[in-house]
Amino acid sequence: MKILVCISHVPDTTSKINFTNGDSEFDTNGVQYVINPNDEFGLTRAIWFQEQQGANVTVVNVGGPDTEPTLRKALAIGANEAIRVNANPTDGFFVAKQLAEVIKNGGYDLVIAGKESLDYNGGMVPGMIAGILGSNFLNSCTALTVDGNNVKAVREIDGGKETVSTTLPLIIGGQKGLVEEKDLRIPNMRGIMTARTKALTILEPVDAAVNTKAVKFEKPAPKSAVKLVSADNLDELINLLHNEAKVI
Repeated sequence: MKILVCISHVPDTTSKINFTNGDSEFDTNGVQYVINPNDEFGLTRAIWFQEQQGANVTVVNVGGPDTEPTLRKALAIGANEAIRVNANPTDGFFVAKQLAEVIKNGGYDLVIAGKESLDYNGGMVPGMIAGILGSNFLNSCTALTVDGNNVKAVREIDGGKETVSTTLPLIIGGQKGLVEEKDLRIPNMRGIMTARTKALTILEPVDAAVNTKAVKFEKPAPKSAVKLVSADNLDELINLLHNEAKVI
């Protein structure tokens, strides 16, 4: 089984987020990048298929040379090879078009993408890939088993879970639950050294329309100062809750 895992290069949640050029561009200065968490769950599940069923695992990213350390980390975790499409990931459709071309040329049986990325939370790319290729598609997957060409998956739905069956080739949008957090892999020294010798192929992008453009970003308003009220002053507490917080 050939598995392709789509990897997004996203800011660490501890990074301080700022914008430049009139709040129209993300400021990358001082920002640490990581594998998108939803993608990391998918990668770990792919490595399980590699170890248990002999699958070959390739990771792919659409981005510039600055994303290669993230791909190398995925290789250190256990992926067999990596592909970088040498393009700025301008919008969801553009990224989906690039990934669809990689999938079409690579003949992958299973494509695992995160259901959304941590930076823009678009949630568009996996479904768009499936639409472009006409492939089977399952989103919000929390469990996945493969037996030959047959697949059984569990996906999260509003108020519960749904178990579905389908066949390969398949594209999924994965999330937390594909593996437990305790099962996520941390690269060891051997993995890091081995990753340096694994193939990282750079592909030029195919022509694709850029349909959307970020015009402006806005950070949430800062939280207001906390007001402390004495436990004996219930009248003041009720007054603040009623007239200021307006919750009673």
